[in-house]
Amino acid sequence: MSAAAPRQGSAVPRSPLLPQVRGHNAPLDGIRAIAALMVLVFHVAVETGAALEPGVRGALLSAAELAVPLFFALSGLLLFRPWVRACLDGTRGPDVRVYLWKRALRVLPAYWLVAVVALLIWSRDQLDAVRPWVEVLTLTFTYNTDPWWVGTGPYGLGQMWSLCVEVSFYALLPLIALVLTRYAARGSDADRRARRLLVGLGALSVLGLLAFLPQFYPEPRPYMNAWLPRTLGLFAVGMALAVLTEWAWRERGPDGPVRRLCRTLYANATLCWALAAILYALNSTPAGGPRFVGTDGLWISVFATVTAMGFAFFIIAPVAVMPEPGSGPRAHRWRDGAWLETVLSHPLSLFLGKVSYGIFIWQFVVLYSWRSFTGQEIFTGSFWLDMVPVTAGTVLLAALTHRYVEEPAQRLAGRVRPAGAPKRPKPSLTGRPAGAPRPQSPESSSESSPPESSSEPSASSASSSEPSPDSSSPPS
Repeated sequence: MSAAAPRQGSAVPRSPLLPQVRGHNAPLDGIRAIAALMVLVFHVAVETGAALEPGVRGALLSAAELAVPLFFALSGLLLFRPWVRACLDGTRGPDVRVYLWKRALRVLPAYWLVAVVALLIWSRDQLDAVRPWVEVLTLTFTYNTDPWWVGTGPYGLGQMWSLCVEVSFYALLPLIALVLTRYAARGSDADRRARRLLVGLGALSVLGLLAFLPQFYPEPRPYMNAWLPRTLGLFAVGMALAVLTEWAWRERGPDGPVRRLCRTLYANATLCWALAAILYALNSTPAGGPRFVGTDGLWISVFATVTAMGFAFFIIAPVAVMPEPGSGPRAHRWRDGAWLETVLSHPLSLFLGKVSYGIFIWQFVVLYSWRSFTGQEIFTGSFWLDMVPVTAGTVLLAALTHRYVEEPAQRLAGRVRPAGAPKRPKPSLTGRPAGAPRPQSPESSSESSPPESSSEPSASSASSSEPSPDSSSPPS
């Protein structure tokens, strides 16, 4: 980086309200659990016709597809953070080969298992063709403009369109980060670089909205609804939260506006989630588009995307800015913003968050198998009589997949590095090498430097739809 690193050993007040930016943030698992269940609710509601019924109930069920923005924003938050850290400190960013290797092992093994099962059961007429196998196994089938299936993907894999978007984001993130950090590096200090990053993310969001133009003009191209460009603003929401939380540790002064913003978001978690509920309701109206798949026009798409961005922000922001565990006196578990941590850190929430990727990838296989077993036709049946057994079967398969596929793959990701990938020390948040002696600060003995953390996303700190792979369990 061309910009100079911040002053070594610069003191930062040990405030209990500085966001947690290292280690495992357990409440984010709770967000993934909520998103995974929303995806399941949406698909069961559509399959049984409950989401297509007129009235408030059908409208609210149809809006459960807002789980997708949650997963995308989580991916942006967790995966972009190492580049933000390096940019603000003026240090080298994460190794791209290691990053891509970990992403591949996080997503592909479990997905391949489900994809093969679905193809063998429902796409037997395509088994002797090479192209379907290549498209499905490489998660590029959404780019087939003359597909051999109906809907958003091959039967049993229709929800994987969002995983295709996630994988496209994973592949392009190093390039996006390069452009953003090169622009931000012109700032002379961390504050200016952070502001430039936010400006760049604003431009990325506008680019995502402009991507709707070729989708609808000069003629509609429905297949572009499952492509990455139109979702860039959803990822940018999480990426902006990564900038704010890292910036809070480096902001000048004892109590600058960024730290006050983080403190306000955390203390007003109830208000944030109330605003998210309002945006959810707005998205469920006809202004948010049809209740099934696709969009009706340019302005409806823009409205749906903007409300989805706001929904994702107000759900995730109070969790992203939660203070480090043990950094100060623990608040009452049900007061201010602490209630949110209490709910999201419940053992059930943590378990569902841990297996959320499996819930995402297995749900259609279980749903279609159950409905075939019970002899139900499309858009018929009881929502609850399907929801209970499908949820139980999906969670069971998700737990088994996590235990016997995902965990071994993550261990492999941590033990094996791509050929030629250098081993390097983990940089601190202030740019000092990990383990280096901390210079004494003359300002106050009660102050300390920001915590040290790896600049490379690990298998446990960055998953998806997010998905969530750890940073996100892939969405619906």
